[in-house]
Amino acid sequence: MGGSGTGKSLLLEIFADQMRRRGFPVVCMSLVGLEPPEMLREMAIQFGRDPGSRTMPELWQMVLDRIREYRYQQWATVVLLDDADQASGAVLTHVVRLAQYDLSPESRLTLVLAGRQERMGRLGETLLELSELRIDLQDWQRDDTESYIARTLTRAGCNKPLFDKPAIVRLHELSQGVPRRLNQLADLSLAAGAGQELTQINAETVESVYHELGVVEI
Repeated sequence: MGGSGTGKSLLLEIFADQMRRRGFPVVCMSLVGLEPPEMLREMAIQFGRDPGSRTMPELWQMVLDRIREYRYQQWATVVLLDDADQASGAVLTHVVRLAQYDLSPESRLTLVLAGRQERMGRLGETLLELSELRIDLQDWQRDDTESYIARTLTRAGCNKPLFDKPAIVRLHELSQGVPRRLNQLADLSLAAGAGQELTQINAETVESVYHELGVVEI
């Protein structure tokens, strides 16, 4: 759970990539705008099956057979469902069915749902009661912002600080510690600095970008 821009989708993508690198079968998808047949077809595809034009019962059988096969092979199967708080009621009904498919101690299926904290009540009592672990993503503190900017610039091959200390402080204040907003504001500040041929981004540049380019929460 987390607010808009706190990194829920990115966290799921990173987790999915790590699990795939370890050889585990993984499904990772957003539930926004999906209908049940679309959800099941996408799951079948990511499980390496061809759903073709199969009916709903056939799609379900295909998905469950695959999960059962992975269990017999002693493989941990991970299903990551992003934007669960925006899923339709029909889709959530099928998510409940998936979550209740195997409740035995021998189950190898892990189901992870992500969404905005204030809207997760839409999942319904059944899914919330089945949840064994809740993780709340918090907005960043200033130290987090400073570390993130430093690491990101280093990975990009930059060996000198492109933002001075007051600029980093202003980036954090204006973004309110929300990673997505911070990325947006930092990128626009770098573009503005390049246009002005600055050797280092200062707080005034960050402030100007924030007001003149209309940085808003997405």
